[in-house]
Amino acid sequence: MLKYLFMLVFMTPLCLLSNSWWLVHSFLFVSSFCFMFCAYCYSDLGLISYFFGLDYFSFSLILLSFWICSLMITASGSIYISSYHSSFFVFMILFLMIMLYCSFASLSLLSFYIFFESSLVPTLLLILGWGYQPERLQAGIYLIFYTLVASLPLLLVLFKVYDFINTLYFPLLVDFGSSYFLFYVFMILAFLVKMPMFLVHLWLPSAHVEAPISGSMILAGVLLKLGGYGIFRVMKIISYLGLKFNYFWVALSLSGGVIVSFICFRQVDLKSLIAYSSVAHMSMVIGGLMTMNLWGCFGSLALMIGHGLCSSGLFCLSNIIYERLGSRSLLVNKGMINLMPSMALWWFLLSSSNMAAPPSFNLVGELSLLNSIMSWSVFSFVVLIFLSFFSAVYTLYMYSYSQHGVYYSGLYTCSLGYFREYHLLFLHWFPLNVLCLSGEYFFV
Repeated sequence: MLKYLFMLVFMTPLCLLSNSWWLVHSFLFVSSFCFMFCAYCYSDLGLISYFFGLDYFSFSLILLSFWICSLMITASGSIYISSYHSSFFVFMILFLMIMLYCSFASLSLLSFYIFFESSLVPTLLLILGWGYQPERLQAGIYLIFYTLVASLPLLLVLFKVYDFINTLYFPLLVDFGSSYFLFYVFMILAFLVKMPMFLVHLWLPSAHVEAPISGSMILAGVLLKLGGYGIFRVMKIISYLGLKFNYFWVALSLSGGVIVSFICFRQVDLKSLIAYSSVAHMSMVIGGLMTMNLWGCFGSLALMIGHGLCSSGLFCLSNIIYERLGSRSLLVNKGMINLMPSMALWWFLLSSSNMAAPPSFNLVGELSLLNSIMSWSVFSFVVLIFLSFFSAVYTLYMYSYSQHGVYYSGLYTCSLGYFREYHLLFLHWFPLNVLCLSGEYFFV
């Protein structure tokens, strides 16, 4: 475990070099390939070193983090071209990658909490430093305060756990039984805000809209998954209370997902639409995790990885248009199939994955989550029908509105797309659809 961590740490001095951009970029891809072939055990924690170790969930999510961080540098070519503090930008991405790596690989709840919170700092700096509008300051404050206020009670609860069982090491945690109710709420609230669950999701669209492309990619791709991973980890301590009260979170997240789908229908900002669709997808993940059965846990892992790749790819597409037209409004970004015909193919491929059409990995995740939530309560099929249907509706709305129609008359010149952009989209789409072939890997 430490060898990969050292690899990342020793890449940070490279940022001091004047032309370090492509060097760090290449090294990140190399490290993600090295990590991909890393051997570990299915059933238990493997590769254990000082307070770090891997299991099934961690391995998949660290690999996703490596991949998205590598693609973030590919997507941010404009920062390199305009020399807009590109060395510091690469350093921020490496620092964020180290924090994510440590939080997913932590074997202690306290170190997980520390790295979980530290990952907010580079994200905030990405939004404040390379964001687009002046409102990015407000979006950054939203992001920090929502997540910090919700996660402070979690820290107090961790001290209480340590006081009770004298350890915070994952495999040694025990169920607390019928301990008091607020203990359960505080334990889970920090992760539900991070997911984000409906009613505490307001920080996400503003952060996405103001963030640069790299910020949006890492937010949608990995940072939302930290919440799901955290719930999966702490459910062991609160499973007794979970069996009593989880029905509330399942009901709230699923019905919230349907309401957020309605919000998606009336968005005119491309990034905002994709951000709200993330909330709708994550509502199914919360539902699956809260049912606390095997299908739910592995289905939520599958959907988290599928959504991470797909949503990140859609943000890249919206950014490609934004760099051409200087606007993300759907009223301006019409008829792009006339101007960028080959890019319309990528819009179609990633939109179809977003609505969980075969052969995307989202389908594997959604089918298992349907199984899981239906096995928990048959009546949930009413909400799930609407959730699946509406996800297709707003994705088709986004695709057809942006690609068809008469293009904006104020547009007079437009590049069809650079090789870098096609390469970036291919590296999102290819793993997303190839992983479907190895579905059994997620349901061993």
